[in-house]
Amino acid sequence: MRRALAIALMLAAVPAGADGIVDNVNGIAPTADGRVVRFKAVLIDKDGRVTRLVPPGEAPPKLSRKELKKNAGKPLYDWRVDMGGKTLLPGFIDAHGHVMGLGFGVLSLDLSMTKSLGEAKSRIAAYIAANPDRKWIQGRGWNQEAWGLGRFPTAADLDDVAQGHAIWLERADGHAGWANSVAMREAGVTASTPAPAGGRIEKSGGAPSGVFVDAAMQLIEKALPQPLPKERDAAFLEAQRVLLSNGVTAVADMGTTLDDWLSYRRMGDINALRVRIMSYAAGTETASRVGGKGPTPWLYADRLRMGGVKIYVDGALGSRGAALKAPYADAPGEKGLAFLTDTQLQNQMSRAAMDNFQLAVHAIGDRANAQTLDAIQVLSETYTGDRRWRIEHAQVVDPADLKSFGKFGTIASMQPTHATGDRTMAEARLGPARLAGAYAWRSMLANGARLAFGSDFPVEKPDPWAGWAAGYTRQDAAGQPAGGWRPEEAVTREQAWWAFTGGAAYAGFAEKQFGNLAPGQKADFIIVDRDPLAGDAAALRATRVEQTWIGGEKAWSRGGEAANGAPPRR
Repeated sequence: MRRALAIALMLAAVPAGADGIVDNVNGIAPTADGRVVRFKAVLIDKDGRVTRLVPPGEAPPKLSRKELKKNAGKPLYDWRVDMGGKTLLPGFIDAHGHVMGLGFGVLSLDLSMTKSLGEAKSRIAAYIAANPDRKWIQGRGWNQEAWGLGRFPTAADLDDVAQGHAIWLERADGHAGWANSVAMREAGVTASTPAPAGGRIEKSGGAPSGVFVDAAMQLIEKALPQPLPKERDAAFLEAQRVLLSNGVTAVADMGTTLDDWLSYRRMGDINALRVRIMSYAAGTETASRVGGKGPTPWLYADRLRMGGVKIYVDGALGSRGAALKAPYADAPGEKGLAFLTDTQLQNQMSRAAMDNFQLAVHAIGDRANAQTLDAIQVLSETYTGDRRWRIEHAQVVDPADLKSFGKFGTIASMQPTHATGDRTMAEARLGPARLAGAYAWRSMLANGARLAFGSDFPVEKPDPWAGWAAGYTRQDAAGQPAGGWRPEEAVTREQAWWAFTGGAAYAGFAEKQFGNLAPGQKADFIIVDRDPLAGDAAALRATRVEQTWIGGEKAWSRGGEAANGAPPRR
């Protein structure tokens, strides 16, 4: 933690840039119409903005006689970096992530790679042995579907290894938590504790069994020790390091709390904020406390802005919290959890829209998507203009509702690796007959919706290469299933790339600031070890980022200059 903060303070001394050129590159960037442009150099002004992309066949620029005399032998640019023919791409923009969740996940117990309950228990026991002084053991990433368990885990499963500690572990999707008996006792949860609206307490014999779904998670979370500001800062710096190392230069942070915002401001104030954050507040109250009567301006050289509000209307498929029109195929008595009535949703959306905040609504089930689309139609009669209503995930949509995504400028903010990761679970939850509108990327475009891609980290890894590959193959890292899962919903390689760059910037009202390496935009780019268009999906997934530049300054380098940033380019 001390090292990370020391690096952040060191970076505060980085001087401002000057006019320069990143030269001798194999430059490639996608376009909105599904093409790509190639270039051999990027010209950058002193404010870190692109002034021009130099085409491959163009001769090197030269000074006129008058300019030569005026420059008195000085070089054409204040600085120049020769990349030796390496490939340069625009930085990725993750349209949906949770920055602080990623950071805290890195610093806590991670169960995301466990393949069985037994393996998870072994990892928990080892973590407790390494942290014996912690009263609460916290972590995330468990997934009973990946374990082949056939049921939710229980408090008794944790009690076997708890050694007197309270344990609270979030499910991989963040929509359920797993507590042991000590944790439930500390939180005062008993057999008589009612489930709150929008939540479910899993029970066995009338008593809580240890798993709390969606709003019911708050019953345990209220008892958790709150992290200190220095711990939040350390978590942010870890998240930033991970994002930059994957080539992510900007992210839409979905559900920013007031404490999260204060962490971002602290990092900005010491010049340690490198990644760009398009913040969507965790509800209207947080938005009003931060932005007052409207979105904040861009801060720290276009690195931070709270421009929207995040609202939840249902849960997730994995915990059967996604609100469906018909019962779950594998749980006939359940239709999921609807968090808000139509009136409540429209009131919350209206409160944000009247102050010109953008709306980003989490909707996974077909019932939740239909409810959100109806609310957008109602509100569009009052709140006109360029609103860019966002539906986050849009995973399961009634085919009859797909056409509504093309209305009112609605954006489908979707995550390709959810499809490859959820495939077998989605088939079990829904049954084959109800998959026609599930993870329907191509149908979204065909119906006129804007498409923005992200990862939903830490639910999935913040790996845009895996997301890009999944977007046009509908296959996982093992190339399964053959031919792709429901391949009719695949988009082209270029469309998937645009959805992770310019499309994601547009979704956050940031297309004039960054996302496309166009003249006037911030020079956010990455240097990678291969041409991403020259190989197959496996080669794309294997791409390694060597450098990440933000605003014309090197922010990260593999093997590098600093863990959470880097000295200036010169």
